[in-house]
Order: sequence, then structure tokens, then C-alpha cells
Amino acid sequence: MNPVNLSEPGWSVRQGQAVWQMPGNRPALAGEVVFALNTDGRCFVEFSKTPFPLVRAECGGPRWEIEFPPQKRHYAGGGLPTARLAWLQVCSGLSNRQVAPPWRFERRSDGSWRLDNTRSKETVEGFLEP
Repeated sequence: MNPVNLSEPGWSVRQGQAVWQMPGNRPALAGEVVFALNTDGRCFVEFSKTPFPLVRAECGGPRWEIEFPPQKRHYAGGGLPTARLAWLQVCSGLSNRQVAPPWRFERRSDGSWRLDNTRSKETVEGFLEP
């Protein structure tokens, strides 16, 4: 994945916390989340357990990309982000785009948000500082 320079003009960056509950009986992961939205429509999200990035995703425009650095896995495609990967749907939801079924994205009145998969029960919940 090409590095994203969030200090370039056009990026609006917010940071916060998130909890990722993967499907099955795996333990939930809590960590830091960075979300950035560019005026050109691209969005970027990174979920990390300091100092290690666990997931990086970018979508918007003609392509999407996601990588899982600890596993050395990388996926990319064109068009709408695949519904198989939660963090691409987080990117869509936080940038006020439609998430793909079976995902649901909810913004709460306290500023937090939640993404959940109605089939697999995978969830990502978080809060971004204003």
C-alpha cells in the first residue's frame, strides 16, 4: 500500500479509540483509530495497538486498498469496497457513504459509532475526538 501523507493539503484528520470484535470466539481488540477524509473524497483509516498498525485501509475514488501489516496481507480492488472486510466499511460509514449489506453503520448521539455485520456478528465500535 502506498503511504498516505496526511499532512498534505486537503486531509482532515481525527483520532480516537475503537474496539474490534472479530467473528467467532476470538477476543476483542481495543486500540487507537485514525480516520482521515480528503476533500477529493478519499478516506483513510488505521487501527493500531501502539506502536503497531494492525489494519490500514483507504477507499474513495476508483480504487480501494487494505492491508494487515502483522500478517503481511494486502488486498485491493476497483469500484465499491468489498463487503468482506470490516475496516473498508468503517471507512465508508465514517465518510457518510453507504455501507454494503450485511453491514449496518450507526452514529450515536454521544459522538460514538458502531459498525456491525448482521450475519457474522463482527463489530467495530469507536469514538473520534472532535
